[in-house]
Amino acid sequence: MTRPGKRFEIRSETPLALEQRYSAHNYDPLPVVLTRGKGAFLWDDADRRYIDMMSAYSAASHGHGHPRILAALEAQASQLAVPSRAYFNDKLGPFLAALCKRTGLDEALPMNTGAEAVETAIKAARRWGYYVKGIPHNKAEIIVADGNFHGRTTTIVGFSSEPDYRDGFGPFAPGFVSVPFGDLLAMKRAITPRTAAILIEPIQGEGGIIVPPQGYLAGLRQLCDEHRVLLILDEVQSGLGRAGDWFAFQHEGVMPDGIVLGKALGGGMLPVSAFVARREVMAVFTPGSHGSTFGGNPLAAAVGFEALRVIEEEGLVERSRMLGEHMFDRLRAIRNPALRAVRGRGLWAGVEIDPRQASARDVCLRMLDKGVLSKDTHGTVVRLAPPLVIRKYDLDIALDIFAEALNEAVPSGQPVAA
Repeated sequence: MTRPGKRFEIRSETPLALEQRYSAHNYDPLPVVLTRGKGAFLWDDADRRYIDMMSAYSAASHGHGHPRILAALEAQASQLAVPSRAYFNDKLGPFLAALCKRTGLDEALPMNTGAEAVETAIKAARRWGYYVKGIPHNKAEIIVADGNFHGRTTTIVGFSSEPDYRDGFGPFAPGFVSVPFGDLLAMKRAITPRTAAILIEPIQGEGGIIVPPQGYLAGLRQLCDEHRVLLILDEVQSGLGRAGDWFAFQHEGVMPDGIVLGKALGGGMLPVSAFVARREVMAVFTPGSHGSTFGGNPLAAAVGFEALRVIEEEGLVERSRMLGEHMFDRLRAIRNPALRAVRGRGLWAGVEIDPRQASARDVCLRMLDKGVLSKDTHGTVVRLAPPLVIRKYDLDIALDIFAEALNEAVPSGQPVAA
């Protein structure tokens, strides 16, 4: 223990060693220490440059250090950052108005992290179920999908189907029913008079970039209309241009009752999230029923507002769609015995690796050695999700390196055609 008044010096230890020594081991990072970023690139502590093919799980969809968002952050930080929601501020209204206009919904409730926004959606769905639909008190159910990832709070991990997310964290909150993702018949069978909402990712991100069958979202909308159930879509990872449209649900032309947004909403600068919904759903909230000290602060609102403007004015949705088509053409042209499937939309791909042939983490480590940053999911899927600002030239370099890394990771040495 350090004695009072004695200077505690740790300068001789590296940042990596210090993190490993003092950080809880709830992550298993790849062995690189990042120090700065710009656009679609990141640099390590040896000033080596990498192409970012992760985008911080879509949080950095605008790229790193976007000049417009950085300017908005700096200007607002010097003006007013966190006065709390005990008062009005001049940035929140314009931000929420832009959010509602973009989603086509009526009202928004700002939070910070994506998990907080999901928790907000759960609270809204339950209250709506009791106050509007008439479900007996404390009997409401929400249907979710196997393989889901909605966050890390105890409520949310309680309805996860991933053992690592649940182990040792119970007891869990009741009121959730899980069915296979993409199975409309299973969803229909799970609906009862106690069902308040269906909470679903339109594309499962952490599950391995799983795209449901065409017509699934439209089918969910029809089921919800028939049984007076809310359709709430978690677009924290898939939204704001990542999947080649503003929101993944737009691929089927449906309109949900509520949307959960986060990650890219903070422009790669801050945690900014929101639950956006129809007025009937939001009307269940009254003063004191829900809140957040930091949620809706003017700094976050200014950054979120500029993040939305940048996506629109710089055509990032169109870039995601066009470059995404190119990326999938190249990935699907790869011939390798370890490659099982290529899934996704827009600039968001999950490449499934046969674990009998190669390790997805090994592929990511080989990519790291060659100057490309990605990350595996569940040890079997390599995620490829560059910032939407990436140039086609740099995207092609990253895809070349992925093909090389995959080829090297397969013991048989089968040639790869890209």
